[in-house]
Formats: sequence, structure tokens, C-alpha cells
Amino acid sequence: MSRTPDPALVGLAQGWCALSALHGRIEAHIERALQAGHELSVREFSVLDVLSRQHDGEGGHLRMNQVADAVVLSQSATTRLVNRLEDRGLLTRYLCLTDRRGIYTDVTDAGRALLAEARPTNDAALGEALREASKRAELAPLVAAVESLSPAA
Repeated sequence: MSRTPDPALVGLAQGWCALSALHGRIEAHIERALQAGHELSVREFSVLDVLSRQHDGEGGHLRMNQVADAVVLSQSATTRLVNRLEDRGLLTRYLCLTDRRGIYTDVTDAGRALLAEARPTNDAALGEALREASKRAELAPLVAAVESLSPAA
């Protein structure tokens, strides 16, 4: 006995596939640009970006689980990524003064310099990827939705 698929679920599945395709296209385009220009992966850029926004004071520093959530990686993958960035001299870690169990991670001067150098590449690649994706009928509405989130839009 065959069941007729629920049209609402079919539509959701198609929307999810389009969203996944858009994400994959954008991430791959940015990855190629960052690797070619700065020997930096999208995830490395994201970690540097997230950590560069930290500040002193209440809630100013992120724990590793917060970093993992921000860059959508498991805690173990985030730890490995932070280790690689620390080995490259882009990050440093230190104990929290108020909670000796807590370890904070800060971006070094070299990390901030690389982030500043890579940000225009990231932004340009994002723009290029969105322009290319907008030419595809199934992705154009999603591109429009993403663009509508920008304060400049």
C-alpha cells in the first residue's frame, strides 16, 4: 500500500535541499578564496572572527563550548582547530582568573593581522557566491532572504 506524500513535507524537504545547496556553494567558494589568498580555512576564519569579538568584563570571554556553538563544530573538533591555530601563533590560551578550571582563548596580534587581511577576501567571496547563486531559480529566493538580513539592504 503506497502512501501519498504530504505536499507540505515535500515542500519543506525541497526548501531544505535548496538551503543546503546554497550553504554548500557559499562555503566552498569562500573556502577556495581564503585558502588561496591566506592559507586559512572557513572554519579557521570563523574561529578567529568569533574570538576577535571578545571583550573584558561580564560575559566578554567565550568558553570552548561557546566557541564550538558559534562555529557549528563539535567540542572536540573545535579543540583541534584551536590547537592548530595556537600552533600557528594565531591564538593563545590562558586560565580564567576567577575560575581556574576555565580556559580562555584570545587572538594574538598575528591572528588579528591575518583576520584583517582575510576579511576583504571573505566578504568578496561571499558576495560573488551570492551573485552566482541568485542566477539559479531555486536559490534566488534564499539569496534574497539572506540579503534582506543585512542592515545595508
